[in-house]
Amino acid sequence: MTENGLGHRERVLNVDTMNPNVKRIEYAVRGPIVQRAVQIEKELKEGVKKPFTEVIKANIGDAHAMGQKPITFFRQVIALCVYPDLLEDDKFPEDAKNRAWRILQACGGGSLGAYSASSGIEVIRQDVAKYIEKRDSGIPSNPDDIYLSTGASDAIVTMLKLLTSGEGKTRTGVMISIPQYPLYSAALAELAAVQISYYLDEDKCWSLDVSELRRAVKAAREHCNPRALCIINPGNPTGQVQNRQCIEDVIRFAAEEHLFLMADEVYQDNVYMEGCQFHSFKKVLFEMGSEYSSVVELASFHSTSKCYMGECGFRGGYMEVINMDPEVKLQLTKLVSVQLCPSITGQALLDLVVNPPQPDEPSYATFIKERTANLHILSEKAKMTEQVLNTIPGIHCNPVQGAMYTFPRLTLPEKAINAAKEQEQAPDMFYCMKLLEEMGICLVPGSGFGQRDGTYHFRCSLFQKPTHPLQKMD
Repeated sequence: MTENGLGHRERVLNVDTMNPNVKRIEYAVRGPIVQRAVQIEKELKEGVKKPFTEVIKANIGDAHAMGQKPITFFRQVIALCVYPDLLEDDKFPEDAKNRAWRILQACGGGSLGAYSASSGIEVIRQDVAKYIEKRDSGIPSNPDDIYLSTGASDAIVTMLKLLTSGEGKTRTGVMISIPQYPLYSAALAELAAVQISYYLDEDKCWSLDVSELRRAVKAAREHCNPRALCIINPGNPTGQVQNRQCIEDVIRFAAEEHLFLMADEVYQDNVYMEGCQFHSFKKVLFEMGSEYSSVVELASFHSTSKCYMGECGFRGGYMEVINMDPEVKLQLTKLVSVQLCPSITGQALLDLVVNPPQPDEPSYATFIKERTANLHILSEKAKMTEQVLNTIPGIHCNPVQGAMYTFPRLTLPEKAINAAKEQEQAPDMFYCMKLLEEMGICLVPGSGFGQRDGTYHFRCSLFQKPTHPLQKMD
């Protein structure tokens, strides 16, 4: 017994008493492979001898970490906003100064250090609405339907929180693609919602077939209440770009099945393959006529982290909601207010993405040159990655139509599969860990994204050094 009489006792919070939903969360993009990669980097710095001199991180779409150059105009304006004394510096172009001044005037006290409205700075929401209208050929966008966010991920999780309700067979089910971006499965696990998996067709370049959606929703109605359908276009991790007909079919399906539609469109500028084109779900929805545009509930998401910007660390993004019940919209506003407001620097950067230099402004030529160069490099890497991977025995890679990743299929020998089972690992996890330990290449196993039983894959970002050989497992 101790002096205070409390003696030895268990901690209030331990692995048995913590939130069980948190324990169910898995997030492969930053999972065991990546944790081991960080350890290896430390070992290399400490002088530990390896068969390689650096870790090549092809596990994540972190553009700037892998050498993509930031857009000069964006960084100039952010610098001016963060340190307004630079507005007196002649080294900065006038259009950058004007843009910085406009953003600062919209901030409390003229400072990025002030909170904003919970839905975001009003002038920036107005600029986002104008951007959407221009992108969608004049289809109106209302700033009151725009919610700025800490990256797109924050807005996606917020929407899933709104959608989740019920118990047992009435529990909310959310349809997500397999393979999927692990944010979705992780968020659903945390919320104790039901994941409804629908499979993309690998043999048809990861295309989406509505008959597969019908199969999935029919089976799910036996044990939950399907309420939402999530689409990632262009696709992560699979790199496909949906054609217009597919999007129309998905919208009809959502209307027929009374599903809330969530369109993750953060890679909308990343389209590489000839004949492919990005179509926003909102634009297609409204062009289908009032039969659909007046009833289908839609939330679409965009971010500063991808496309030609690659500004992951600023955590800027937005969500536009269409046909949302006004009373639910009030609840959404309340929900986002709990976090006070999104990052103000992220909001400022988003404003520059949706309102970049115009043709009559001094920074326009440099902006277009840098934007074009970044997208061209990604396009070339998409082709090169596909070509290189398809030269390796046991690997088949579909064409990379868009986004920032490829998701090639592995054919593993029985010996490797059995060795993985002995170590209680998924075979593609076993492969990726071997690749990391022996060659210093960090990939994410396909099992972390979901895949059909008996198939094995890995996700590889387009930022890796494509000439570095991938190891064939004997």
